[in-house]
Amino acid sequence: MRLGVFGGTFDPIHIGHLVAAQNAMHAAKLDRVLFIVANQPWQKEGTREVTDAHLRYLVVTQVLESIPGLDASDIEIRRGGLSYSVDTLIELNTAHPDYELFLVVGADAALQMPTWERAEELSRLARLVIVNRYGYPTIDNVLDFDEPILAEMPWLDISSTDLRERVRDHRPLQFLLPETAIDAIEVHSLYRGDEVIN
Repeated sequence: MRLGVFGGTFDPIHIGHLVAAQNAMHAAKLDRVLFIVANQPWQKEGTREVTDAHLRYLVVTQVLESIPGLDASDIEIRRGGLSYSVDTLIELNTAHPDYELFLVVGADAALQMPTWERAEELSRLARLVIVNRYGYPTIDNVLDFDEPILAEMPWLDISSTDLRERVRDHRPLQFLLPETAIDAIEVHSLYRGDEVIN
């Protein structure tokens, strides 16, 4: 099994995440892509409050349930504490020693990888798939990974930050988020500024 490991806060999950995963799946010939919902993303510590991990996982699960080849994982939520990709890859390698793991990252995240926890261990745990975005500088390697796979993605100017602001400002979300994510935001009153967050 060729398994893509795509970690993120997904606060909220949006069309850009889905397009990135599909392009990574195609470029690397992956059987599946696992969306790893971060419990406590260390990169966001002290920068902003993050929606409860269980609620983010619920929304990701609902969005992905009808998309073949894409699955949600709560592995980091079950582990608790700060979420580090290196720990997740070790756990997945232990649970599935016969799988070939591929760490899927956007070009922006790839540039930050040298700052990641135990970054020097990542290249022995998985192959790297870098999803380059049209209009941004192309990243072709980081941390001396052997033969990273490059996936191209069309230009989509979508960010979770902008989407949260759109909800607060009562602006349209259609075609930026999957309908199931829009429904979940409405049902759980997310991103309106008064929700309970961790």
